Amino acid sequence: MRPVGEVREALLAAAVALATDEQAPTVRELAQKARVGQLAARRTIDNLRRAGLLHIPRMRKVDYRNCPVAEYACSKMATLKPADGWAAWRGVSICTPRAEAE
Repeated sequence: MRPVGEVREALLAAAVALATDEQAPTVRELAQKARVGQLAARRTIDNLRRAGLLHIPRMRKVDYRNCPVAEYACSKMATLKPADGWAAWRGVSICTPRAEAE
């Protein structure tokens, strides 16, 4: 298996750094924080969504577009590590993030 690319690592780190409870970063904000081009960011973010590491929690109106843009947040799976154990991995799906059972 190939190692994780630099762009992918930079975008995931940017998503974690820029996320707040009220707002998540857009593609443009992620690209600026990660210091990568917007085309590379957009394609990598599509791959991260397909892999289940990022998801779109909501849409946001911005001044540079007429229609709302997507905000991207790390799913729970992106923050898990193998050392966390099976209990932490049980509620996580590879395809889509799931809400925790109560």
